[in-house]
Amino acid sequence: MDYNQNTNPTGQQQFLLPAMTMDSGFTAEELAEDMEGMQMNFPRVKIPSGGSLQFEIPTGDPDNPDYAKTLTGIILFNHPNNAYWPEGNEYDDNATPLCSSTDGKLGAGTPGGSCAACAMNQFGSATEGRGKACKNMRMLYLLRSGELVPLQLSLPPTSLKPFRQFIGQAFSLRRRATYGSLVEIGLKKMNNGKDDYSVATFRLLSDLSGAELAQVREYANGFKEQIRSMLQQNAGATEAQASGNVYSYNDAEATGMATMSATEAPEQPYYSQPIYGDYEALPA
Repeated sequence: MDYNQNTNPTGQQQFLLPAMTMDSGFTAEELAEDMEGMQMNFPRVKIPSGGSLQFEIPTGDPDNPDYAKTLTGIILFNHPNNAYWPEGNEYDDNATPLCSSTDGKLGAGTPGGSCAACAMNQFGSATEGRGKACKNMRMLYLLRSGELVPLQLSLPPTSLKPFRQFIGQAFSLRRRATYGSLVEIGLKKMNNGKDDYSVATFRLLSDLSGAELAQVREYANGFKEQIRSMLQQNAGATEAQASGNVYSYNDAEATGMATMSATEAPEQPYYSQPIYGDYEALPA
């Protein structure tokens, strides 16, 4: 695809943002105060294993997820997500990393500190092979048309190169923010000589413009501020928990917590999401 050319397929539907205001009767300040110290939880999507070419998308029924060959939407925000797990727990969704970083620069936990200088973040530090003991990933927040909450898509190390190439060609070279275009994320089967695995693919569908782009820009900028604040809170909680100073909710307590609304900017509430406090680290 020629990324220097704006594409707008015939019949392309207008991208629908969630309602920018909700008539709840509560002010933005009241909702933000209730959320202090809490964390939001997003529907999480992972690149599947074994060379599968379908995404598994969470629904309200955990036993009946949706499946899709592609994901279409706007990348509101993305950031590094490094994590170092105890040996053997790298693929356990319930395991808490010993150390994690949401900027790829500073780790929180054990060993913590500078990611660039960390021995666990060097090639050859993995128990097997030439890889790193610390798993370098990328977290994407993909908002699909008409949906209230973005999907949180975790890219593993094998999908980072195609993502970097796509961002460079489709956005950086055109001096365009990722939230300014509609993209499609798919899957491709690869083999390392021993096992099949899946790699993310990326395609630019169309650019937003005019009033539509202005509305999406306002929404995306507010969302990014909210996520950055949340990630900073989470990094502090991780450090405190490593020192034994944070109370962690158990499963029963977390399940019983109420659903709360969250907002950061005045007259711009974003979601009604389960708030799990320190029970679930974001991102993981």
